[in-house]
Amino acid sequence: MLLHGVSLSRTLLGLAFFAGGLLAAPSLTLAAEDHSGHAMPSAIKRTEVPLVMPELAVRRQDGKAQTLRQALDDGRPVMLNFIFTTCTAICPVTSQVFTEVREGLGPQRDALHVVSVSIDPEFDTPARMSDYAKRFSPGGAWSFYTASVKDSVAIQKAFNAYQGDKMNHLPITFLRAAPGASWVRYDGFAAPSTLLAEVRKMLTAGSGKAAPNASSRSTGIQRSAAPRQ
Repeated sequence: MLLHGVSLSRTLLGLAFFAGGLLAAPSLTLAAEDHSGHAMPSAIKRTEVPLVMPELAVRRQDGKAQTLRQALDDGRPVMLNFIFTTCTAICPVTSQVFTEVREGLGPQRDALHVVSVSIDPEFDTPARMSDYAKRFSPGGAWSFYTASVKDSVAIQKAFNAYQGDKMNHLPITFLRAAPGASWVRYDGFAAPSTLLAEVRKMLTAGSGKAAPNASSRSTGIQRSAAPRQ
């Protein structure tokens, strides 16, 4: 069920129970990771950032090898985050939000390229990424990628999302309308409705129509644009 008027705090409460069930599954054999030391962002912040995609190797959950640029540049708008499969706090929440964004798009869901990249490549093999994918995207239209440790770090740094250790990772969502365009970055737990609004503007602009006017309602989201390098 799509969460439009429901507060994000209520979403997080419900997903706390979901996360417990996720890691109790037989396919995930490691103990739950302790996230008690996480420093969560105090507010959701939106920025627009120009990013250069490095030519690094990634492997999808079905075993297909590609470069990161090949994986992202298929012509569709992209929504991307960083996860690891034994995460019990941030990742189940942001993955569920991505699921709800796809559901909210209805018949347009496959017009959005949804991507999750592992920050724990030593454990997150394509097979484990596939198991994780089945919990959030049983239809298989969501790409989950892993890489070598060196390339994983380089990819995180390219997105300015590297925190030094997986236990320090933060909830960050990236969206891009098309190859070569700037990325929209949300720091914090962005609500499904917030991301849906971004995606719909991108899809509308991509169809050659004028993007609808943004709602005049206050969202409480800090907005800024990063200077181009």
